[in-house]
Amino acid sequence: MAIRIVRLGSERAPDEGVRIGTVRRPPRGVPKAEFGSRNFYDVWLPTLSPTPELVHEALSATTDAEWKDFVRKFRAEMNHGDAPKVLDTLAALSATANFSVGCYCEHENRCHRSVLRELLADRGATLA
Repeated sequence: MAIRIVRLGSERAPDEGVRIGTVRRPPRGVPKAEFGSRNFYDVWLPTLSPTPELVHEALSATTDAEWKDFVRKFRAEMNHGDAPKVLDTLAALSATANFSVGCYCEHENRCHRSVLRELLADRGATLA
């Protein structure tokens, strides 16, 4: 059993399980009833997405220093509110279920899902 870190909208892997969208907004122009069938997500969990201000910062980051600043701020956000509890829950569930966590960004290395991967690994999650 494991968590896959995926790009929302990409083809699903065999045995991927439930796909969780950790994004601030639903996909544009897609009826809610089609989110799952179009491979976006089955469950929406914006708790694990950056605030709108940080989304803007991440999309605007052009240098490694700017990206590292975003990562530092996003990690800080993930230490408050319900986010730590949600990350702990997902890490624990990874021992007994296959599921995926994702975002729309094309490249994981410049996406908050790379940080989620690290945060989940830090909590002992099984990652695919």
